[in-house]
Amino acid sequence: MLMFESIFEKILWGSRYIVIAAVVASLITSVAMFYMATIDAIVMISHLGEYAMPSLTTEARNALRSSTVTHVVEIIDGYLLATVLLIFALGLYELFISKIDVAENAKVAGNVLVIRSLDDLKSRLAKVILMILIVKFFENAISLTYEDSLSLLFLAGGIALIGLALYLTHASETHHQQ
Repeated sequence: MLMFESIFEKILWGSRYIVIAAVVASLITSVAMFYMATIDAIVMISHLGEYAMPSLTTEARNALRSSTVTHVVEIIDGYLLATVLLIFALGLYELFISKIDVAENAKVAGNVLVIRSLDDLKSRLAKVILMILIVKFFENAISLTYEDSLSLLFLAGGIALIGLALYLTHASETHHQQ
């Protein structure tokens, strides 16, 4: 029975390597998102020459400006999602497979990519996801028309809730560091 238990434990411990599939898939998806956001940025920048054309009407210029700001927000959203996937891949690898020696020795500000626990991974992912939600809120706030005071009140309430979320995130981070 002891030999069976030993073999079973070795198999069970080795099964953690299945996480490599999630690490590789997340890394590939992250690279794909970085690629897509970069191509979107290049395409958006290539269309900015139209903004300076004297033949452009004020209405068309305002529409182009609004469209450009929306595209910038979408690009930021793409980069943030790519970052979430990268942090997730690195975190899974460090938690289940092995510490990344290069990351431990790197002089990255605050070792943002070094994950020490599942709570640490969740916390980092939550912060980036919060930023994605803020960007999405901003994207929607730009496209809305504020025709009555209730719309402005909802906008102010959304901004206040974002501020509260950022404050609570910062307060939680400060509390854990003490």
